[in-house]
Amino acid sequence: MRCKPLLSAVALLSLLVSTAAAESVYPTRSYDTLHCGEGCPEIDGIPDDPCWDLVEWTTDFTQWRPDEGKAPSQQTAFKVLYDDRNLYVAYRAFDTEPERIVKRLTRRDWFPGDWVEINIDSYHDRRTAYSFTASVSGVRGDEFISDDGNNWDGSWDPVWDFQAATDSQGWTAEVRIPLSQLRYQPLPEQTWGIQVQRRVFREEERSLWQPKSVDETGWVSRFGELRGLVGLPVQRRIELLPYTLARHERFLADADNPFTDGVDDKAALGLDGKIGLSSNLTLDFTINPDFGQVEADPSELNLSEFETFFQEKRPFFIEGNDILNFRVAPAMTGGRNARDMLFYSRRIGRRPDWPWYTVEYPDWVRMPEASSIQGAFKITGKTPGGFSLGILESVTAEETARASYGGVNEDVVVEPATNFFVGRLQRDFRRGETRLGAMATAVNRKAVPGLEFMHREAYAGGIDFFSYLGGRHWRVAANALMSNVRGDSLAMANTQLSSARYYQRPDNDYVEFDPDLRSLSGHAGSLRLGRIKSLGWRFETQVGWRSPGFEINDLGYMRAADVINQSTWVGWAAQPEGALRRVGINSNQWTDWDFGGNLLRGMFNVNGNIEFRNNMNVNLGVTRTPGSVSNTALRGGPALELPGEFEMNLNFNSDHRRMITYGGGTYLSLGDEDSHDVRSYWCNLGFRPTNALRLSVNPNYSVRETSLQYVGAATFEDESRYLFAGLDQKTLNLTFRADFSLTPNLSLQFYGSPFVTAGSYRDFKRITDPRAGAWADRYHVFGGDEIAYSEVDGGYLVDENSDGTDDYLIDDQDFNFRDFNSNFVLRWEFRPGSLIYLVWAQSRNEFITDGRFDWQDDLGDLFGTHPHNVFLLKFNKWLSL
Repeated sequence: MRCKPLLSAVALLSLLVSTAAAESVYPTRSYDTLHCGEGCPEIDGIPDDPCWDLVEWTTDFTQWRPDEGKAPSQQTAFKVLYDDRNLYVAYRAFDTEPERIVKRLTRRDWFPGDWVEINIDSYHDRRTAYSFTASVSGVRGDEFISDDGNNWDGSWDPVWDFQAATDSQGWTAEVRIPLSQLRYQPLPEQTWGIQVQRRVFREEERSLWQPKSVDETGWVSRFGELRGLVGLPVQRRIELLPYTLARHERFLADADNPFTDGVDDKAALGLDGKIGLSSNLTLDFTINPDFGQVEADPSELNLSEFETFFQEKRPFFIEGNDILNFRVAPAMTGGRNARDMLFYSRRIGRRPDWPWYTVEYPDWVRMPEASSIQGAFKITGKTPGGFSLGILESVTAEETARASYGGVNEDVVVEPATNFFVGRLQRDFRRGETRLGAMATAVNRKAVPGLEFMHREAYAGGIDFFSYLGGRHWRVAANALMSNVRGDSLAMANTQLSSARYYQRPDNDYVEFDPDLRSLSGHAGSLRLGRIKSLGWRFETQVGWRSPGFEINDLGYMRAADVINQSTWVGWAAQPEGALRRVGINSNQWTDWDFGGNLLRGMFNVNGNIEFRNNMNVNLGVTRTPGSVSNTALRGGPALELPGEFEMNLNFNSDHRRMITYGGGTYLSLGDEDSHDVRSYWCNLGFRPTNALRLSVNPNYSVRETSLQYVGAATFEDESRYLFAGLDQKTLNLTFRADFSLTPNLSLQFYGSPFVTAGSYRDFKRITDPRAGAWADRYHVFGGDEIAYSEVDGGYLVDENSDGTDDYLIDDQDFNFRDFNSNFVLRWEFRPGSLIYLVWAQSRNEFITDGRFDWQDDLGDLFGTHPHNVFLLKFNKWLSL
């Protein structure tokens, strides 16, 4: 697809809207710092070292929340010094009632209690910054800020330190930030953007050194300036983090299974590291990484035709990953394709696919839990010319499963050696208000007999454009993407027949399934325009598309291709006087078509939210879908017309500052013509009996009743049969968390989540006329003389023509799925950057074909199953060269 027409449209739209630079309602403040020499100050929390006298205190903070522009209830002052290795910050947080200062111990990167933080835009690009939060309790917080404050990445964990102290005037702190943890341009004299923010917890008050209106968009672009940084050395640092690990597993032994003896032990070595290629480019690498301390994914039972999306939790892949973010379409509220992205890091190191297509199913098998990442590196940073660079390269090993066939054991390759590559380049214009970028991804797999169902090569790439207009009150964005996958005809057939496109649909008259295909290409893109003021009227409208052949799931994430979508969001927000802090209302509209020009869906919703001055909030949303057409519901059959539905969600939360916190909500979905009824209820309860301990429980209960749940397909008299049933499903999920901090660097964390769901199928039916006018005319319910349950066959035998001969079988799919995952983690940072982890992870699961839900029995049976326990001891040592 040619991109010139799209970029020409963007350029024309830019001319129609004023491109005046963003003007703040507050003048820009500046602070002049000085070089303090070596050995000063000593970091003890009390800024009384003589070197602090070299610079002046700066104060006059302004309240930002809840009452913008007013004087804060407590004033704040700070100083900044530097030497050839570190940046130093001193805080004086005045408090007229020091006995009311809230000191809450938590693990790193949680921010309860009183704190002061400094944000540093060391590139001075007005888009990215580093945040260092110093809590009065001694807890550190650090985040990497990108997209002018729209993204705050708490996974970034630099090595820095501070100390705090309290006195009769309030509290003080001294902060030391190594220059090696920042990135900046190699200039003889630097000007950085800075912002200092203070939180007074008991008032839930935020005050800023550089005032900012709540009606102004952006965050980093509104910073003040830090001047006087002369002769900063070029940082070519080397940081190494070797680890050693011991792992012991215990699970249920099975005498019949040759691979399940009940015990497994492992020891491993690995290395993470950072190399400063320059003061603004960093190479991160990992060799044989282990992520045993990472929290488990939530449990679920997926009955849909689409893949589940899971958040990335592995530190190497999420730290500093903002530049590798490339959304296929804008993440507008409610958009069902909002998660689609060119790079989805969970693909690297995923659990191997079993080669169903080429290998006879074994009697027993021991599958690897994940693909081993032999090594990975990424280069990120920003050049003096305004180019942001991101490169990621990773290699995963060939994986084998141990399989047993009739008592004979053999190794079966289940995942080939694979190379993953991601490259990203962006250029800033107009002082960071306009960006033009490009991204490319590549996956190359080694050809292995038996794995012909996988793509051997997968390439994707795109360009994107973003610009603020009209003093940052408007924004325009566009992108265009291409993809190409190659492989054996089996792999390409699977791609064409997958749930993302279903080329085989009998009513699909605009693309054709080709069994001999060896390569598939596609294109996608989007264009959006919005007015983005924080208060008053705002809107955003967009159009996007994904061609039928667009495929990025080897290294990206996409639910469905073959769609053209249009959506518009309109909202209004205000800050009234009295008990209300903020009131907002918005409305969304979506429309989808396929590439055959068929209207698939139209939706409309209205949402409202209220935030009270006592920190309680309430949100309500109502959505109406008049009716829709699904190209995927019949899993490759013709399009099915679905009844309309009405959806409603309501939730509320209490004041999070209290000892006891609570919240809850509900979701309802009612289908027209009694097609479905879904009800979900949840609540959250939190309890903090001391400043060091926090407990929470989050129960979630849902009931799903649908008249049309897919159960399979069959052939009768050379015609396809698409088989469905009514489903009654109930689900209970509980999530428990406990966080206990003995010191700011020593914490205990517990996560536990029992999950039980049961479903019973009824009223089996086949689709007869998927586009009939009435819902009941689109299917035929099998009568008593057409269907009968057979215990011998383990399912329902169907005699469709009632001639006394069974025509096909519908498997008994009633289910009780019970699952429990838990993690207990002791984390001790015994010196800056060096950690010891002690982990106990436990999982339990059971699947039976019962279908009856009884939460007491289900939970009892779940905890009656034999656990799979993993005990892990991991030692990291941080070295700086």
